Amino acid sequence: MIKAEHINVSFQKENQEKLFGRERQKVLFDVSFHVKKGDCLGILGESGSGKSTLGRVLCGLLKPDEGVVCLGGTPLYKGRKKDRQTVLSVVFQDYTTSANPRFTVRNLIGEGLRVKERRERIRINKDEETDNLLRLVGLDESYKERLPHELSGGQLQRVCIARALAVDPAVILFDEAISSLDAHTQVQIMDLLKQIQKEKDLTYIFITHDLTSVTYLCSHVLFLYKGKVAEIREVETISKATHPYAKKLLNAIFDVQEMGAGGSWEQAV
Repeated sequence: MIKAEHINVSFQKENQEKLFGRERQKVLFDVSFHVKKGDCLGILGESGSGKSTLGRVLCGLLKPDEGVVCLGGTPLYKGRKKDRQTVLSVVFQDYTTSANPRFTVRNLIGEGLRVKERRERIRINKDEETDNLLRLVGLDESYKERLPHELSGGQLQRVCIARALAVDPAVILFDEAISSLDAHTQVQIMDLLKQIQKEKDLTYIFITHDLTSVTYLCSHVLFLYKGKVAEIREVETISKATHPYAKKLLNAIFDVQEMGAGGSWEQAV
């Protein structure tokens, strides 16, 4: 479903002394991986490892300096956008800023439904489909007229997931999508995602810095370290990781548990 080959990304350095300085800082180095249909790949790394940059490349928002990204066998950065058959949706970390505060839940989900109408050149009964999507994410139709500030964090993230599903995607990318939620709500959302993935036969990309959520939700994990792929493993064999950085993260989770709720594995590392 997804294939990335030899992805390299760099950005022009800021605050260069020369007016026309062209020195660039490399962020991703020869990143390659593939994801099969129906799998969930966790991209795991600490802050600054290049996770979000890689996510932007996979979403079609940042063309790499070198390399190829294919969705469903079609190159992402070649040809015409309308010729792409595989649809990718995104659920962002900050659900408060990704949802227009003046839009009702009906309007938020309606954005995705209108995209689907234009893409497939069909007419959709938006009220009926909105109700179906809300039920799919564990909410009822009474939420349609609510504004974002009238919802809890977990409810609003469910609405954002419904909006992502509205375009009928084959792939959903979650960029730190549960890190702002409390632990209990995180588990609820991950259970919901697993259920939806099974029902819809979806492929997931799950970008995070939380090893626990990766082992709970994902089928495979990619350890990203300083812009390079340190190791890729099936979650079932994650304890057999051999790269020093991967082993360090695995050990860190036990240190975090000893530190208590106030700690993080980034502190432990």
